[in-house]
Amino acid sequence: MINLECIFEEVGIPLKVFIRRRVNNDQDTEDILQNVFLKIHQNIHTIKDYNKIHPWIYQITRNAVIDFYRTQKGEIITDDFIREMNRDTFEGGNVNEEIGQCLKLIICHLPEKYKEALLLTEFQNLTQKELAEHLGLTLSGAKSRVQRARAKLKELLLCCCRVEFDHYGNVIDYERRCGNCKFC
Repeated sequence: MINLECIFEEVGIPLKVFIRRRVNNDQDTEDILQNVFLKIHQNIHTIKDYNKIHPWIYQITRNAVIDFYRTQKGEIITDDFIREMNRDTFEGGNVNEEIGQCLKLIICHLPEKYKEALLLTEFQNLTQKELAEHLGLTLSGAKSRVQRARAKLKELLLCCCRVEFDHYGNVIDYERRCGNCKFC
C-alpha cells in the first residue's frame, strides 16, 4: 500500500514551487496545493504501479493549475499556456540542468587547488584517500581541501543566486540575484 504521508512529504515542496511559478500569489498556491493533495488522497487507489506515481501527481497538478485559471474571471487559457504546462515537470530536471551549468562555470573560476580537488572527487569519482595520494597530501589535508572547495563553490553560488533546497538537499528552485552575474 502507498503511504500518503511519505508522498506528501516527498513532493510537497516541489509541487508548491511548480504551482507558485504559475500563479500570482501564495494564497492561490496554497489553495491549489491543497486541492491537489485532496485529489491524490481521493484517487490514490487507482495507482497500480508506484513507478508511475510522479507523472500521475504531475498530471493532477498541471490540471489543477489549468482549472484555477479557467475559473478566474477574464482569464483566457491559450494554447501556448497549455503547451507550456505540458512541457514542464515538477521534478526539477530543468532547474537541476540550469544550476548545473552555473556550477560548472563557477568551478572554472575557483582557485586551481580547489578546482582540481572538486573535479577529481566529484566528476572523476576519486575518493578523498585517492585524492590525497594523487596530490601528495595527507588524508586530513585532502578532506580539508575538498570541504573548502565545496564551501567556496556554495559561497559563489549564493552570491549570484537565491537557491531553495528540499529537505534532502536537492535544488528545487533558484532565482538570479542580479542580471550581471558573471557565472549564470
